[in-house]
Amino acid sequence: MARSKDFDEEEVLKKAVCTFWHKGYNATSMQDLVDALGISRSSLYDTYGDKHTLYIKALEHYQNSGSNHMCDIANSPIPAKQAIRQMLEYTATALLSDAQQKGCFMVNAEVEVAPHDTEVRDIVCKTVQRTEESFYIAIKKGQENGEITSKQDARALARFLYNAVKGIQVLAKSSTDKAFFDDVINTTLSVLD
Repeated sequence: MARSKDFDEEEVLKKAVCTFWHKGYNATSMQDLVDALGISRSSLYDTYGDKHTLYIKALEHYQNSGSNHMCDIANSPIPAKQAIRQMLEYTATALLSDAQQKGCFMVNAEVEVAPHDTEVRDIVCKTVQRTEESFYIAIKKGQENGEITSKQDARALARFLYNAVKGIQVLAKSSTDKAFFDDVINTTLSVLD
């Protein structure tokens, strides 16, 4: 008879995200994970297999929480420009509230691991597509109701906005100046007029 787990897998994944995010994939040892997750080494191996599998699950968990929130904003009944502003501000606020300035976990994975790991690269690409699609949905809605210029292609604008998000994610590792990010957001939004 299989033994039931005596830990909450959701909580363990959240702790794994924090550990990998803080230390990076390569610098995180199995002992670091055992210590941070509060489960035994055997439970870690029985549940997740190995460090790489746990890292993939942690990335997917992070991806789903962020992508779902962006999609919810894009599909909300608020005006399109307001939705886009909220998506940009959500990104900046989440990063600026981190006293450790870890940056974006997904961007960190993109830089550290994705160049050498197709599984991680696929997760990163899926995140890019989901975020771009959220912007596209809001832009199309805004173009259809005349709130956003139709002079620019909706897909090109979505990619431009995603590029602004990526810049915010990278800069948050070295800057905590909210006014700086407000300027970036306001200038980025000006292309929608």
